[in-house]
Amino acid sequence: MQERLDWITVQPESWVHWSPLNGGLAAHALLRQRYPQALCTLVEANPQRAQHLARAVTPPWWQVQRWLRSSPQVVNQVTQPARMLWANMSLHMADQPQALLQQWHQALVVDGFLMFSCLGPDTLKELRVLYQALGWPAPSHEFTDMHDWGDMLIGAGFAEPVMDMERITLTFESPQRVLQELRGLGRNLHVERFQALRGRRWHSQLLQAIEKNAMQLTFEVVYGHAFKPAPKLTVRAQSEISLDQMRASLRRGKVAGAARSTTHLGQDE
Repeated sequence: MQERLDWITVQPESWVHWSPLNGGLAAHALLRQRYPQALCTLVEANPQRAQHLARAVTPPWWQVQRWLRSSPQVVNQVTQPARMLWANMSLHMADQPQALLQQWHQALVVDGFLMFSCLGPDTLKELRVLYQALGWPAPSHEFTDMHDWGDMLIGAGFAEPVMDMERITLTFESPQRVLQELRGLGRNLHVERFQALRGRRWHSQLLQAIEKNAMQLTFEVVYGHAFKPAPKLTVRAQSEISLDQMRASLRRGKVAGAARSTTHLGQDE
């Protein structure tokens, strides 16, 4: 995502970092270096995560003067639109992605731009095969294809969406490390996921199955950016008139018609 910023000549005077803990604070630090004078707002809806985030991004006292001009602010929603919105690894965890895209659209000024990444449909395909073979519910919800994201961006009011993807294969040293990575990625939102707690026997079986068949996992990462265009002028296809206005118009028409009839009769006489 940082490399994609090289294609954009706009230097944002303000930007929003959406759920920075999902995308990593290392990425946040790189963005602060790229735009040192830009006003930054961090959005985190979860109160506990917001407190942790505020402590993590607050500079030590001996650097306060240096960062005072552009010290980031942690909020739970955007009240002042910005020039750029950065959202790394958040979109695939939204249960209502269209609504989230609308929020992002509203958080940008006209000609502002969105930068985001999320997981694509080939993510964890080895684990899906493993769970299916064992007769278990899916290990995660389905992830959206990048072309569908492009359509949803246009539907949310964005323009010129550019989508790309890459597949990354990670090799783990132990099944425990696999589970640790999966916990860090988020939750399983599949509607048919197992609803109760699993036992130790199931956990042991899972570790053995991962060690045999899923020590390498595929992650499809989808990247996208889009601009917020100026609103288009719309012409209403129909007009509305109240019942009282219609009655008044009809009465005026009857009066005018009666006047014309009187004039014609006088002329005939």
